[in-house]
Amino acid sequence: MVDTANPFLTPSTLPYQLPPFADIRDEHYAPAFAEGMREQAAEVAAVARNPEPATFENTFLPLERSGATLGRVARVFSNKCSSDSSEFTLQLEEELAPQLAAHQDTITLDPALYSRIQAVHAQLDALPLDAESRYLVERYSTEFTLAGAGLSAEQKETLRDYNQRLSTLTTRFEKNLLSDTNELAVVIDDVAELDGLAPGEISAAAEAATERGLTGAYLLTLVLPTGHPALADLTNRAVRERVMAASRARGIRGGQHDNRDLILQITGLRAERARLLGFDTHAAAVTADQTAGTPEAVAAMLVPLAAAAAGNARAEQAQLQAQILASGETFELAAWDWAHYAEAVRRTTYAVDTAAMREYFELEKVLRDGVFYAATLLYGVTFTERSDLTAWHPQARVFEVKNEDGSPVGLYIGDFYTRDSKRGGAWMDSLIQQSTLLGTPTIVMNNMNVPKPAAGEPTLLSYDEVNTLFHEFGHALHGLFAQSTYPKFSGTNVYRDFVEYPSQVNEMWMLWPEVLANYATHYRTGEALPRQLVENLRASSTFNEGFATSEYLAAALLDQAWHSIDADTHVTDVAAFEVEALAAVGLNNPAIPPRYASTYFAHTFSGGYDAGYYSYIWSEVLDADTVAWFTENGGLTRTNGERFRTRLLGVGGTKDPLEAYRDFRGRDADVQPLLDRRGLN
Repeated sequence: MVDTANPFLTPSTLPYQLPPFADIRDEHYAPAFAEGMREQAAEVAAVARNPEPATFENTFLPLERSGATLGRVARVFSNKCSSDSSEFTLQLEEELAPQLAAHQDTITLDPALYSRIQAVHAQLDALPLDAESRYLVERYSTEFTLAGAGLSAEQKETLRDYNQRLSTLTTRFEKNLLSDTNELAVVIDDVAELDGLAPGEISAAAEAATERGLTGAYLLTLVLPTGHPALADLTNRAVRERVMAASRARGIRGGQHDNRDLILQITGLRAERARLLGFDTHAAAVTADQTAGTPEAVAAMLVPLAAAAAGNARAEQAQLQAQILASGETFELAAWDWAHYAEAVRRTTYAVDTAAMREYFELEKVLRDGVFYAATLLYGVTFTERSDLTAWHPQARVFEVKNEDGSPVGLYIGDFYTRDSKRGGAWMDSLIQQSTLLGTPTIVMNNMNVPKPAAGEPTLLSYDEVNTLFHEFGHALHGLFAQSTYPKFSGTNVYRDFVEYPSQVNEMWMLWPEVLANYATHYRTGEALPRQLVENLRASSTFNEGFATSEYLAAALLDQAWHSIDADTHVTDVAAFEVEALAAVGLNNPAIPPRYASTYFAHTFSGGYDAGYYSYIWSEVLDADTVAWFTENGGLTRTNGERFRTRLLGVGGTKDPLEAYRDFRGRDADVQPLLDRRGLN
């Protein structure tokens, strides 16, 4: 009998099946997960035990329809843990992780089910299926095989043990990181020590301190990457050093939040699992089902780029050291100085002051008159705020998205402000994914971590935060526009090393003249961002790219190094491994630490980008080539937008992503635009 009091056990009756957040309580989650797993296990067992010969209709369609209840609760709970966690959610997440891993293994490792999938796959060429249905069969066959469905019964038991242990360890890593990030936030007692920060930033620091009961103090909360935005503007070198030291201390202080032992356990288990699955390393297992294909292909691209980036960074370092000496100081440039003196060079050499640009980047203007405006010009979609619809937190806002003809596209939810209950960084995810088979609509979300100023004061974004909002909204558009019959292909369910491509393309509209003129106005005077400043910004586009590329590639190649360990190699010292890995690719410059060090590298140790952090620059090859296409074909036009939406964004995961790219572009991607963009020629 269905518990009608539990909102997860029946489909929502709200617009677009928006989860009824006002009715959801902590006690609803565990029973809904239990019922969802029981329900899906029974549905899948019915498919696997069907005495009739396997067909597409009696095997793949019921598989795609299975798990409705589990999907509802899992998506809401996952977002809750990331966006508005509590001791309750963190504890339940850790308890559920091995249960969910075991549940997935029960499906994936069922020999009867695998036999039916392979039986249909064997006769695929003789079946009258459309292209998407054929691709569905191919993907199931590939994914089940790579996940170990063909192993012996004994091997499967070992695999189940690995998967459950890994799910617990990666969940614990994320929990430790959130706690340590909060604990290491830098407390400032004297506002004079915040010299260089804008009034809005100081107000946000005061508000963050007040929320923690630190009356009269100021709190610089940490962001996910190594570098903190405030490092560019803080004039007090000792404070800059404190902020950098706090950022780099996450996960290495000993005690209950230390992540070093977890890293060793995670990488060791991943290597063991890879060997069990027939691969030399975890990196080989991961890339086998990505567009890259092999770790060697990843290295062939990244390692030469690293050498070129390191060379550019050394030239930039000399330029910054000269700036230090010119200012009357004699110290050697350190990691906590780089952003500050890079901004000084921008001001003196290129007449660009990104700190002053904040006053032209007010959040509401950027969102409505920039991000939404560009999407309307390109795709004809409109955005209407639905204050009658409630999201998971009072700060999260719901917008209804419609096509030019008034037909519905879905809901977009924006949750932009930082809080202690939210994990670091910025991301996109889905609450509901479109599927013709299931008749489900689309609800996507963007989360950011913008410091919230005091009530009544404007939220002024940094240049990087504006870029991040355009980036994450690119993911949101991908999720909103994707159209598929089957849930497996819904939204952004594409290869990991392709998924960043649409989001990176959307960044181009941030500085597109027509878009920029519409949103970049001074929050007090309404004056437009000076044209000369934008031209200077473009002229300086390759300055500091040596640093930016080096810090990114250091993280990407560190990720590859951790996951290129074979099962017979036993690492015992995380710090020593990092040093050796970065030295091996020429990126061991103390002034340029990796964007993420191992102990706070959430992407690779808890975020699903294990052996896949290379995806950003891998996708940027397609992105830069696409920007060139838009530029060559008239830029921001409905015709161009419709082509990109129809042939690429709207495809979702229904076909091979590189095939979709060729359909859009007319050829394979050219790497030259990427080299030009990053100054790596």
